[in-house]
Amino acid sequence: MLYIIAGVSGSGKTTLGKLLAKRLGLSFYDADDFHPHSNIEKMKSGQALTDEDRFPWLLTLHDNLLTWDKQGGAVLACSALKEKYRSILSGYNEVEIKWIFIVADNLLLKQRLESRKNHFFNPILLESQLKVLELPDYGLKIPADLDLEKQLDMII
Repeated sequence: MLYIIAGVSGSGKTTLGKLLAKRLGLSFYDADDFHPHSNIEKMKSGQALTDEDRFPWLLTLHDNLLTWDKQGGAVLACSALKEKYRSILSGYNEVEIKWIFIVADNLLLKQRLESRKNHFFNPILLESQLKVLELPDYGLKIPADLDLEKQLDMII
């Protein structure tokens, strides 16, 4: 089974994703690790990525999801901000994905981003992510301010 933990930067995708993968005995992957260097440099400089910037990255993630599905599943932390991004990731429903969306208020997100160390995401980009976020009517919605164990219990 494939699980995608989605949400804007600072929502806790990676932390929750690693714990979920460990609990389920699956491999964990962070979508940030698959960005091309040009995307990382653009975000470091405070420039928001465009759909054109994201398209090759999303295709790479989709290809990996197909592989991970054949290997028995995985957990992926990925922003997956727009419905068209989620469609690319799933290959327009080519693979079954359990979607988990972490939702948080702006104050919590800003606090988390400001306290982060050694991450390329420039906190000034949060507003651009919130502006394009399309929260779907499917999938599990998890409040970011819940204790991690409670978040895991909701998913399991």
